[in-house]
Amino acid sequence: MEKYVLPVVAGTLVGFVARFILLRTDFRQYPTYPTGRIIHLSFGFIAAFIGAVAVPAVLQSDWAAVTFLGLAATQFRDIRNMERQTLEKVDNEELVKRGAAFIEGIAQAFEGRNYVVMFAALIATLIAVYKIWLGVVIGLVLVFIVRSRVKGKVLTEMAEISEGEIRFEGPNLFVNDIHIKNVGLEESRRVIKEKAIGAIITPKNENGIVTISHLGQRQAMLHHVANVFGSYLDSGEPDLVPLSKRDMGDGRVALFFLPREKDFKQIKEVLKHVPILDNAIRLPRQADKGKK
Repeated sequence: MEKYVLPVVAGTLVGFVARFILLRTDFRQYPTYPTGRIIHLSFGFIAAFIGAVAVPAVLQSDWAAVTFLGLAATQFRDIRNMERQTLEKVDNEELVKRGAAFIEGIAQAFEGRNYVVMFAALIATLIAVYKIWLGVVIGLVLVFIVRSRVKGKVLTEMAEISEGEIRFEGPNLFVNDIHIKNVGLEESRRVIKEKAIGAIITPKNENGIVTISHLGQRQAMLHHVANVFGSYLDSGEPDLVPLSKRDMGDGRVALFFLPREKDFKQIKEVLKHVPILDNAIRLPRQADKGKK
């Protein structure tokens, strides 16, 4: 077994480096720094070690060890539950919530990245058994391929984004021609006229119409804007809560929000990079509808 020590070490290091590369704390501040990062890097090290040790276990025909490692790998499903529960508790304190669909997407991503780490460590170790330097190189190449290729879609790929006019007809608030809500208080209408910004999300095709209509996807847009630019909002102010409404005729979605920085050019850039949630994606154009 001593001949497998260096390959296992090499594979574990490749897997750990992979998790470090795939871990990023962005403007959403999740995972938190440094506590959240320590937790995920620790899980990444464990995943890398499991993937690396699986190779000598198979080569030595130690099927009991293989069974144990397989059982240990299934426990990474708990990562998704852990992330989901944490984010749901945090979301209760947000003024503009992420929403259940966004939370589930984040949880799936963290679980999936550990499987990527495990696979990278396994491949690196398998090749390193014969040539260590080659195993390390191929493992790192695999990581960079995954990082560059395995990316989800963003909003700008499915829709056009334009500024919408905030206007009132009596107490009724509109963004362009799309009705948002009824605002009864004169003071609230004054604040909205002064600080609110509207955006119109126009789907590019039938897939975009169905996907963007998803409530979780629309909530993710509002949350991203509030997270980057802040929100002129406090608890107990229902008139000022950001909302999205859909034109049921053509599928356009109107967004209404009150950012701390009223600059639509910057807001548009943020909206362009809102991820399309896995749970929201619908592809009716690829379905066989029996049409000629």
